[in-house]
Amino acid sequence: MICFVDYRTTETEISSLKKFNFDVIKIPRDNNLYKAIDGHTDIQLNILDTNTIIINKNINLTFKELLKTKNINFIESYTTLSEKYPNNIPLNAYITDNYLIHNLKFTDKKILDYCKNKKIINVKQGYTKCSILPLREKAIITNDNGIYNTLKSEDFDILLLPYGDIELSGLNYGFIGGVGGMISNDCMAFFGSLDNYAYGDEVKKFLYKYDIKPIYLNNTKLIDRGSLLVF
Repeated sequence: MICFVDYRTTETEISSLKKFNFDVIKIPRDNNLYKAIDGHTDIQLNILDTNTIIINKNINLTFKELLKTKNINFIESYTTLSEKYPNNIPLNAYITDNYLIHNLKFTDKKILDYCKNKKIINVKQGYTKCSILPLREKAIITNDNGIYNTLKSEDFDILLLPYGDIELSGLNYGFIGGVGGMISNDCMAFFGSLDNYAYGDEVKKFLYKYDIKPIYLNNTKLIDRGSLLVF
């Protein structure tokens, strides 16, 4: 299994992931993006289905060649990413087997084409994947009230948490969606520890509801590294 992570992911975190037999691939820096998110996985890449990913078309050639050597099927974005919102969000959709959820005014055209047979839901929050930490397709954690209200009406089970207490270098705080991801059907990995998070107990209860065990890749506060995507 492949695990995509930000280029700033520490050796401790990578070693922890390798214990689960992941082939860890770092997302390279894109100088067109602002520093806090210039290597974030969920900004430069998304998983379209079990066979194909979409990548930032301007991601460096070394990364594209690496994907080819590992026989990872990819398509390149139609959009050119750039620093300012909303020009940095075209790939930051929440995509599942049955849903495409994003601010559809800014979704990359190739994502819209690829996901045309899914249920498509518009939300105001353009940093959609940044704002969603999924346990199951319809069981998520978010800080965003708009996402909460929209998806509640779609019968999603949602834990809504306040913003804050998540580290993101250069900014006041990060988003909950960026702090980790599912690495198996019953384990979620975190960049940091829920024991060091103000709302960690609420998250633990929600995980246990779905028989999911938290795995801490290090013992820091939670860090927004732009998601951990497994392919």
